[in-house]
Amino acid sequence: MVKRVLVAYALWAMGGPLGLHHLYLGRDSHALLWMLTLGGFGFGWAREFIRIPAYVSEANRDTEKERWPPKEGLPPASPVRFAGQVCVGIYFGMVALIGLNSLSFFYLIVLPLSVGAGVHLVSNVGQQTADLQKTLTACLVTSPIFYGSSLSPLPISLAASITAAQHRRFKSPKAPGSQQKLGPRLYRIGLAWLAFSAPLGYCFFYNTTATLYYLSDSIAALLDIFWFLPWLRSVLEYFLLMPYRILCALTGGGYHEEAWRKVLEILLKEYTHREKEALKVLSLETEASLEEITRSYRELAKTWHPDHNPNNDAEKMFMKVQEAYEVLMRWHKPQRFK
Repeated sequence: MVKRVLVAYALWAMGGPLGLHHLYLGRDSHALLWMLTLGGFGFGWAREFIRIPAYVSEANRDTEKERWPPKEGLPPASPVRFAGQVCVGIYFGMVALIGLNSLSFFYLIVLPLSVGAGVHLVSNVGQQTADLQKTLTACLVTSPIFYGSSLSPLPISLAASITAAQHRRFKSPKAPGSQQKLGPRLYRIGLAWLAFSAPLGYCFFYNTTATLYYLSDSIAALLDIFWFLPWLRSVLEYFLLMPYRILCALTGGGYHEEAWRKVLEILLKEYTHREKEALKVLSLETEASLEEITRSYRELAKTWHPDHNPNNDAEKMFMKVQEAYEVLMRWHKPQRFK
């Protein structure tokens, strides 16, 4: 069946961060990647606005009468693909660090395999792929060098991405009409999704949490850049939050309903070590509300302000209080979705 550009754009707008348009176009690897990263952390989804016509053209090749000849040589190097490999590899590694670092042989086996899976998932998008065995070997060789380091996903992901780029190749062409039906494809994607998420146990919860936290913080930072142009800021906010609004409408929840804010707060209510330290500085419990955080900050800022406190450590304490407040305010960025 011939794929339509308008249909692809409609699916992109309604469920792009979940990969609905890629499912429609038969790009299963791309759809799985989008499901696990919510549209490439939002940036990949936005970039596809200008890429969809090319995706549709590529998908429609399957409907032609004659089989396209296989492509020879190496695929062209793509900085965007390489950056995506590095970022997704780091992301998968950080998720594993959060949820699985207590496992035996974590830094020798679990972490490199997690990073390698993320890198290869990006490598397999579109008409290209890479040598999975060599990508995982690069991860397994690099990981012991940075054993025990919380920054180890970065060098492991870089090594795997470079290896994948060196061993990239075109996928074998499909025969016309060989596209599987949607049911078996969804079943296969579901199994792959479980392979990435279910074995991690509750780590998938952290996967979703990390993505939502990153997206909310990125959207807020992007909007803050245009504080001097309120009209442009409003346009960008409307465009960037369109998938969220459509999701609310499809599930019967209004965009301004309190319930959706509470759902986001529950998903994002996981403190990092830095946020726990910030709570200690402000003498707060983990259940502290936004109002309690603000009240404690104002009291401590007034107490330690250098203009009112002659103590030699006053300025240092005032800066710590200020920094702790900013950290906790970033944690409360889901409030922007109200």
